[in-house]
Amino acid sequence: MNITKEIRRRIAGFSEDYVFTASDFEIDTQNQSAVVKALNRMVKSGEISKLAKGRFYKPRRTQFGELKPSAYQIAKDYIERDGKLIGYITGYSAYNALGLTTQISSYIQIGTNKSRRSVKREKYTISFILQQNPITKKNIEILRILDAIRFIREIPATTPNDACLRLKEIVRDLNDEQREMLVKCVAKYTNYVRALCGAILEDIGCNDSLLESIRKTLNGVTEYKLPISESVLPTKQNWKIYEPTRK
Repeated sequence: MNITKEIRRRIAGFSEDYVFTASDFEIDTQNQSAVVKALNRMVKSGEISKLAKGRFYKPRRTQFGELKPSAYQIAKDYIERDGKLIGYITGYSAYNALGLTTQISSYIQIGTNKSRRSVKREKYTISFILQQNPITKKNIEILRILDAIRFIREIPATTPNDACLRLKEIVRDLNDEQREMLVKCVAKYTNYVRALCGAILEDIGCNDSLLESIRKTLNGVTEYKLPISESVLPTKQNWKIYEPTRK
């Protein structure tokens, strides 16, 4: 069998966004080194591009130049493994998708149930945020919303006030089942996230029983310093949220 010819045939069937490794080719184990050599030759000839050691992709070429793979493709081995969901894209990519920022970053953040060190892939840095909730296809969008609430002070190219206004719109559009899931999942987040989530839910007119579920998890005297104005979130003082004192 002509290994290079077979590899080219298989690559022709891949989408331009697909990141692949030598294991994507159904070739005998004893020929794996030949597969890697053939792939590296194709990188040198410009037929494919290399993302990281052992990871390749068929570049999307446009009039504006070569486009990189999506965040999912770049980090997919940290998101799914053997058909099982083990992580989800959050951070800058999620904030952009949620309409919280227009900024695109070379940092890819993955929510995961296990602590991991950051890794580099070409110009991209993949970092990991520890998620205490089980990760399921059903709750990923809820977890992304809660991550945005958690990092509301760090969302780029926006302000906490503007981010809060957008988050209120997002939460308002959730159905009853999703709101219940939001309240269930926020219980695993830190206190100020629960308080801010509660204030947002109260402001949009959420069910009292859900608000009470969050209140029961909070210390009634603890105050939270967040740079969000009362005009943006009128209910914030009900949840002991105050703006930091300016010096």
